[in-house]
Amino acid sequence: MSIPLHAATLPVLARGLRVFVSYLDKAIVHAREHGIDETTLVGARLAPDMLPLSGQVQRASDTAKATISRLTGGESPSFPDTETTLAELRSRLQATLDYVAAADGAAIDAGAQRDVVLKTGKIERTFRGDDYVFAFGLPNFFFHLVTAHGILRQQGLAIGKLDYLGVTLPE
Repeated sequence: MSIPLHAATLPVLARGLRVFVSYLDKAIVHAREHGIDETTLVGARLAPDMLPLSGQVQRASDTAKATISRLTGGESPSFPDTETTLAELRSRLQATLDYVAAADGAAIDAGAQRDVVLKTGKIERTFRGDDYVFAFGLPNFFFHLVTAHGILRQQGLAIGKLDYLGVTLPE
């Protein structure tokens, strides 16, 4: 049984973005209730050589947008990486979620056979569209989501596996 590529991307990215938004909602409350300066959370990182929470949000947003634009051959919105508050990061995720919600499923399906060229630093790799989704796009997106989860747990947020899975989120 094959599944249309839009069905493997759009709802998956949307669910992940909603989980991320819920994390930031909880982080805002956590900071307020515990007297934590938000910049502590925004700048928190798991290790010195890893991106902080802000970078995890920005890369997840960029990956979701790029996955869609690379498959459709279109342009994705550009968001400058200037967020300094949890509310600004939340707004970025909401704008990304809006972009995902407006994506054309038929155009994504048509991109399954499109060549997707990924250039990162000195590395350049060409994927077929569907291979890009499963070998890079979705794994990269979830890497940043789970890293943010770890950062927020490390900072004392009461989030767990069910939050990550989105079980508590409304449909």
